[in-house]
Amino acid sequence: MSSTVIIGLLAAIAAPVFGRPGTQQVAAYDAVPSLSVPACPQLGSIKYSQSVPDKSPFPETQVDLCYDDTSLKIDFTAYDEQYFYFNSSHQMNDPIYEYEVMECFVYRGTEDPQTYLEFEVSPNNVTWHAFIYNPSKVRASGAVFDRFFITDPALDGISAATTLDKTNKIWKSSISLPLGFFNVDNGAANGTQWRMNFFRTITSPEIFPNQTLGAWSPPDQANFHMSPFFGHIQFV
Repeated sequence: MSSTVIIGLLAAIAAPVFGRPGTQQVAAYDAVPSLSVPACPQLGSIKYSQSVPDKSPFPETQVDLCYDDTSLKIDFTAYDEQYFYFNSSHQMNDPIYEYEVMECFVYRGTEDPQTYLEFEVSPNNVTWHAFIYNPSKVRASGAVFDRFFITDPALDGISAATTLDKTNKIWKSSISLPLGFFNVDNGAANGTQWRMNFFRTITSPEIFPNQTLGAWSPPDQANFHMSPFFGHIQFV
C-alpha cells in the first residue's frame, strides 16, 4: 500500500450503526445480481429500492459506472431525499456513516473477498475510505475486523464531487477510484471481473441515531460487511 495508508490494528472493533457483527455462517440467500460495465463515456447502470435486511420499499437509488485507462468512475444518485442530513463538523474519515451516506464496496476478483475497499460520501461531500480486512467474510462477532485508512485520497487519485438539488429531493455524488488500488495496470481494465455492492443510509434529526438502510444486493442482516452478497461485475 502507499505511504498514505495508515495500517490500524482494530481487531474485533464494535460495529458502527450501519453494520452490526454478523453470525459465523451466512444464511441461504438468492443469487446475487450482476452487471456489465463499459468503458467511459458509456455507462452501466443499476437502480435499487429495497431495504436491508427485510427488502421493504426504499427510496430509489441509482448507480452509474464506467472505467477508463486509470480509474473506476461511479456516479451515485439518491432520489426522494427528505433530509440531506449530515454532521457539519465531520471531516475526512470521521464516522459519517452515522448520518446519511452512499457507499461502495469494491474488490477485483470473483470470490467472496476477505479484503476490499470501502468508500463512503456524505451530502456535504465529506468522504470516508479504507481497505477492510474481514477474514470471516461476514464481520462475525468476535472475529478479526481491521481497517486500513487512506489518509491522502487526492494524492492517491481519489476524487469526489457532490451536488444537492433540494427542490427535486435529489443528491448526487461523482467519484473516481484509481484502478491501481486493485492491481490493474493502466489500460488493462477491459475483461476484468469484480465483486461490488452499493448502499445508502437514510436518517433524520427526528429519528437519529436510527437509520434506514438500502442496498443493491441486500444482505440478510443489517450488516453491510457480508461479502457473499456482493454482486458480480465485469468490465467490457
